[in-house]
Order: sequence, then C-alpha cells, then structure tokens
Amino acid sequence: MMVRTQIQLTEEQADKIRRAAIERNCSVAELIRQAIDSALKSGGEIDPVERRRRALDIAGKFSSGRKDISSKHDEYLADAFGK
Repeated sequence: MMVRTQIQLTEEQADKIRRAAIERNCSVAELIRQAIDSALKSGGEIDPVERRRRALDIAGKFSSGRKDISSKHDEYLADAFGK
C-alpha cells in the first residue's frame, strides 16, 4: 500500500531528479522512494564524499587566536575534553 504525500523541491532539485529518473528508466516517485530508503538505512550518516566537501569548505574559516596550535594541538585537545 502506498501513501500519497506532497513535497516541495527547488527548481534545480526537480530538474536533477527528473534527469536522474530518465537516466535510470524509473519514475521520479520511485527515485525519491529509493533515496528515502537509502537515507533511512544509513541512519542519517553523511556520504563520505559529501563529508569531505563540507570539511574542505569550512577549513580555515575560523581562528582560535593562538599561534602555536600546530605544536600544542594535543594539549589544547586534552584541555577541551577536560583530560
């Protein structure tokens, strides 16, 4: 039994999912169901490629104000975790 639901996508998402459905020879609804199953199976874990992209995007965007992080990182980490 299927339950009808409605979602909203950006135009870019809608275009991409339509193209992907055509390439995979399935309906947009089937592709969305597969994506949901995959997301639920992974327990919400982020794909490693996406995780790396996010890490690289944020690298270097914050500053601790300390000049010796590279040589004392273990001490600072221990302090942060209360060890």
